[in-house]
Amino acid sequence: MTTEPVGSQGLIELGEDLVLDARAYELRRAGRTVRLERIPMELLLLLVQQRGRLVSREEIVERIWGKGISLDADNSINGAIRKIRHALRDDPDRPRLIQTVTGKGYRFIAPVLEVPEIRESAAPAPPPAPVTPRPNASPVAPEPGAPHSPQAVKRTSAIMERNARPRRRPIALAAAAALLAAAGVVIVGPRWRLQPRGPAGRLMLAVLPFQNLTGDPTQDYLSDGMTEEIIAQLGRVDPQRLGVIARTSVMAYKSTRKRLDEIGRELSVQVVLEGTVRRDGDRLRVSTQLIEVKDQTHLWARQYDREPATVLALQSEIAQEVVDEIRLTLGESRSKLDSPPASSAANYAAYDLYLRAQFFWNKRTFEGLRQAIDYCEQAIAADATYAPAYAGLANSYALLGGYSGETQIEFMAKARAAALRALELDPQLPAAHTALALVVQNYDWDWETAEKEFLRALDLNVNYATAHHWYAEHLAYRGRFDEARAEAERARQLDPLSLAIDVDTAMIDYYSRRYDRAVAKLQSVLAMDSTFPRAHVVRWAYVELGRYDDALADIETDRATADSLWNSSSLSYVYGRAGRPAEAQRELIRLLKRIRPGETDAGIIFWAYVGVGDKEQALAWLERAYAQHSNILTTLKVEPAYDPLRGEPRFQDVLRRVGLAE
Repeated sequence: MTTEPVGSQGLIELGEDLVLDARAYELRRAGRTVRLERIPMELLLLLVQQRGRLVSREEIVERIWGKGISLDADNSINGAIRKIRHALRDDPDRPRLIQTVTGKGYRFIAPVLEVPEIRESAAPAPPPAPVTPRPNASPVAPEPGAPHSPQAVKRTSAIMERNARPRRRPIALAAAAALLAAAGVVIVGPRWRLQPRGPAGRLMLAVLPFQNLTGDPTQDYLSDGMTEEIIAQLGRVDPQRLGVIARTSVMAYKSTRKRLDEIGRELSVQVVLEGTVRRDGDRLRVSTQLIEVKDQTHLWARQYDREPATVLALQSEIAQEVVDEIRLTLGESRSKLDSPPASSAANYAAYDLYLRAQFFWNKRTFEGLRQAIDYCEQAIAADATYAPAYAGLANSYALLGGYSGETQIEFMAKARAAALRALELDPQLPAAHTALALVVQNYDWDWETAEKEFLRALDLNVNYATAHHWYAEHLAYRGRFDEARAEAERARQLDPLSLAIDVDTAMIDYYSRRYDRAVAKLQSVLAMDSTFPRAHVVRWAYVELGRYDDALADIETDRATADSLWNSSSLSYVYGRAGRPAEAQRELIRLLKRIRPGETDAGIIFWAYVGVGDKEQALAWLERAYAQHSNILTTLKVEPAYDPLRGEPRFQDVLRRVGLAE
């Protein structure tokens, strides 16, 4: 067989109605396009060009990726060959087109026929569609040593040019396309296909934490914010067919050394997006790459050099290009993201401050929430029309009461105002609907409106794990435990490493009197992070099981890091339930000396009196907690600790007033 290169000015017939159009960078079967992604297409073109000759694996790496490139060649080449064979319907055991020479390389063994262009159409060919320049965007990642860097592209182009016969162009289209893309020209080429294997048949994707390569740890908020915003963008694309792992779980892999296949197994995802952020003078450089987990094939890569003020539009652009790459799995039609917000100096300043706020909000500490509020207020001062800043302010104030031990009347008023303003500016913002749901649930005890707002947030973005999580709590408070477990499982699938979700899933078991199951789950959380504060609710399950020493040991462990009013209340409660009245009274007296009348959440004192068995004082403090709109009243219907009070008319009256008597 001849080994002369096939020209690129005509079509190439591969037999059985297969036509390779090198000029259009397209494979067709019986006139219909067979989709093939870039690397397999380049490899197919190379093998056809060298038909009849054994092409070694080393030569494939050099021609496709460039000399001296370091990559997992076996996985990359094997994956590309599998995709080519699938597209060609070529059986590897009885090959008709591509022969594998084990340990050596591959050979295209079928005869090919180069067809003149006139065979395609008797009419003059229309001019090629113009390409659209996209300044500063490159489909190849130019990090040093990257397999698709501009240097590698140039090497590939040079090698292919040397193989060209005089007066005939070689098949160099792949390299030419890459060079055009490196210059900022968008090439619309073949796409890849993945099989959804996640919950409900969805393709599952994780956006791993973008790396901060600025050399300045204080810029972590920028790379973390890039991660979070792209997660939010992708989560709204086609949630019925694309699941996106939540921020909490992916942040566990920040600076990780784990292999992608390990991450894929732990998160149950098929695709990951990686990225880096660096500053070069007054420019922002963001590099991204999309990787298939099972064989770690690099499916797509881009680099963007932009002014910092354009970062809002950049996030939407990155998300849109990722969506374009996965759209065949989602369906044949293109999924269009919402238009990015307009870029302006004020808009970017607000966004930058909002990212700093989210960085501290995610710490879930009283100090972190206070700092988040400060940054949200600065963001609003920079741009009074920036809705996410108002939503961030609402969520921060809505949580502040529970983390401070103070009354939440003032906090919730501010949370409500911020949530309503966010919705006025952007009715489609899921975080704003979720914040409003939390306010009307925890302060107004308006359960129907809260449920409506949770469901609206999920309607806008069914991949929003926080909405699933808080809605699961809502259902549990109302005694709808089966629905609550199903909702908690949806949250866990989207945020599989979230300790908060694990804790509140355990609390659903606790409220439904499955104490052993609750203890097992909470002990698992503490084994992963003994300092995670919310997991110490395990003490309440211990009490219901009569394991008082374990409950006291948990309190002492927690007190070592946080001698809070809640821990003092807990000691009095556990001693009282354990039948140790002297110790219970001693801790109660200490607690009462520490409180600030009118400022401390009355629910903390109510809890202690429940434990010591003083019903009269417990009911009196319950009335005070009601007057303060204490968070503790949301659990009145289901909390096992309140069972001794359920026969009291005054308890039932409060239960009715908070809308939980049904």
